[in-house]
Amino acid sequence: MAFDGITVANIVRDLKTELLGGRIYKIAQTEKDELLITVRKAVENGGGQRRLFMSSDASLPLVYMTDENKQSPMVAPNFCMLLRKHIQNGKIIGVHQPGLERIIRIEIEHLDEMGDLRHKTLLMELMGKYSNIIFVDEDNKIIDSIKHIPSSVSSVREVLPGRDYFVPETQNKFDPLSVSKGDFMSVIPSRGQAAFKALYGSFTGLSPIISQEICFRAGIDSDKSAIALESDELSKLWTSFDGLMSDVKEGRFLPELIYINEKPKEYAAVPLTMYHGGDDSEYKEYDEISSLLLDFYAEKNTVTRIRQKSSDLRKLVATALERNVRTLDLQTNQLKDTEKKDKYRIYGELLTVYGYGAEPDAKSITVNDYNTGKDVTIPLDPTMTIAQNAKKYFDRYTKLKRTAEALETQMQEVSQTVSHLESIAASLDIARQEDDLTDIRRELVEGGYIKGSAADRLNGKGKNGKNNRNQKSKSKPFHYISSDGFHIYVGKNNYQNDELTFKMANGGDWWFHAKGIPGSHVVLITEGKEVPDRTFEEAASLAAYYSKGKEQDKVEIDYLRRKDVKKPGGAKPGFVVYYTNYSMVIGTDISGIKEIV
Repeated sequence: MAFDGITVANIVRDLKTELLGGRIYKIAQTEKDELLITVRKAVENGGGQRRLFMSSDASLPLVYMTDENKQSPMVAPNFCMLLRKHIQNGKIIGVHQPGLERIIRIEIEHLDEMGDLRHKTLLMELMGKYSNIIFVDEDNKIIDSIKHIPSSVSSVREVLPGRDYFVPETQNKFDPLSVSKGDFMSVIPSRGQAAFKALYGSFTGLSPIISQEICFRAGIDSDKSAIALESDELSKLWTSFDGLMSDVKEGRFLPELIYINEKPKEYAAVPLTMYHGGDDSEYKEYDEISSLLLDFYAEKNTVTRIRQKSSDLRKLVATALERNVRTLDLQTNQLKDTEKKDKYRIYGELLTVYGYGAEPDAKSITVNDYNTGKDVTIPLDPTMTIAQNAKKYFDRYTKLKRTAEALETQMQEVSQTVSHLESIAASLDIARQEDDLTDIRRELVEGGYIKGSAADRLNGKGKNGKNNRNQKSKSKPFHYISSDGFHIYVGKNNYQNDELTFKMANGGDWWFHAKGIPGSHVVLITEGKEVPDRTFEEAASLAAYYSKGKEQDKVEIDYLRRKDVKKPGGAKPGFVVYYTNYSMVIGTDISGIKEIV
């Protein structure tokens, strides 16, 4: 699972086929580190238009063609405006990849302000955390980049306007497209590591999975030490390697997505034959690598973006949760200190009954406790009378009793706040789209966790206090269909949980929730029908999966008729009570339950 040089070579071939000769119609910077370029294709390439998606996100750099659009910000960032100025309506005259590097060069021809023909190059570097989108002129000088890299960040190469652009050198690696057999036969045995590691450690653009495939095609154990390879094994490895490189040079690609236990696991621009015929593996072939990447990375990219967009909310919730947990611990310790209050009450009562027997100026008195039948020694203040000593103990008891009552009330409030914050944290974990965050932001504002101007901004209010725009959430609950055809809904946040439970569901429907831990409300719509056991289990699995216990093998789930779920007056969003329920212990695997998107 790697965006390696061979994948880039496949993309470059497809870009040439689809976009060469096309004109750049629209440029949008949809995120701070990604571009979406709409190209009107040349007539000889079929006409119409395609969009080129480019992301330099450090955790998930991507390039692929798509027909899908994406919303742009109201005000275009500076880099986007610069590109529009220079290359909007420009013609794509070349797409290249240096060697097998993870770099794509898109050469563009355009007319400048004077009507003269000029050439610019847009470069996409897919290098993990060093990924970037760079715009250069005819002299290979950097005009600008989506990320600026000063010398304080990289001593090897600055990426700043006015600097010369050059491809970073790949240390101690050969170009696999031009290496000779002799060099191959000498370099691989010199590596004191597993054969597949020797391959990707010696040649640019190879990933571990492709290196394992080369070994498999050669009939060699990929984990065998490269030093220990026999001459015939080395020859077979070269034949396998050279055959694959010939396919790449000739543009013979066959993108393939590998499924393990019905889940996408690996992909490559060439067949991964080592997975073919496996009992738990399947593969799907694609005509275009972009379609494969879209299928494989669409969800991962969305999750990555949502985690970035929700990072401020996560930090806020984590800070508030930590503060309230610390307060609860402190209150628990204070409550323990009040447990001796009854001792002081008993001292006062015993002194009232038996205090007359105390010696003058005595510092203590021993009396029989009529509650337990045992003798008790009570400390006395010799400067006080017995009545005053008794009053002192009664006062201590009264003070501690009031403290305990106040602490119990406070602890109940703080405990509810902790549970509420944990439920919000769980909602952030299952958010898939930016719309899913709208209700969570609103809940944090209404809960008082976000205050002042920040709350106004999150509510869409300007400095005048008026609403700038309608921020009503478009987020909808998850919707599943059970194997028996029953509709099951899962709340994404506390507002949706309340909506599902008390407005959408009927009294005869079934309600599910993970026992004793934060999680989504799950509603099984019965429509008055008898529900099979399998559907109960699938609904319970959804409640387990969308809970804090997701990573556990098994989770205990409470379930009952919706009519028996109650919401106390003034309770926080998502908080309910119930007193009669069934329970089951269930796994968190929901792969077999159909989701309606």
